[in-house]
Amino acid sequence: MTSLRHNGSDGPAAADSPRDAYLDVARDCILDVGWRRTTLTEVARRAGVSRMTIYRTWADMPQLLADLMTREWGGVVADSLAAEDPQATTVDRLVGDVVGTVQRLRENELFLRIVELDPELLLPYLLSRRGRSQDAILDLTARAVAVGQAEGTVRAGDPVTIARGLLLAAHGYVLSAHTMVDDVVTEDALDAELTLMLTRSLQP
Repeated sequence: MTSLRHNGSDGPAAADSPRDAYLDVARDCILDVGWRRTTLTEVARRAGVSRMTIYRTWADMPQLLADLMTREWGGVVADSLAAEDPQATTVDRLVGDVVGTVQRLRENELFLRIVELDPELLLPYLLSRRGRSQDAILDLTARAVAVGQAEGTVRAGDPVTIARGLLLAAHGYVLSAHTMVDDVVTEDALDAELTLMLTRSLQP
């Protein structure tokens, strides 16, 4: 799949611009106290700048959060893409990217903190609309599907529809896999099942 990178950062600790530095501070605030108790004023205080400096970039916390999530989830996907096996088949690379992203999201400390303290923040992206990160992932996936179709290794069908189906399947494994883990079924076993389902759904 084509590379996907953060907007100006290689990770939460790497700030290539003041904007990235402010996002890093906001990320630390959310990890410390949660979304509800994080304000633009607190971000400015921790960043050592005036409130107006922050307000010139983001009018409110929802705008800041949207930019932070776009950067964070983009980084998760970029890490998955970087782990691709260049010798693998197109289908195996695509499935590996999806499963790798699912696994990394489940382990991401910002994602876990939001789910723990403020899960309602994720609801609009599950029930009402897609976010920028989801659209970027869908675009990458649809292009990878089209490449596989041209090779004859991916089944026929509209690449956009196939990509959206893959994303919908992945949602459950990100958000609800823990509800299916117990003494009988492990998380690794579920991920193996996801790998099998995605592979078979893509093969001709």
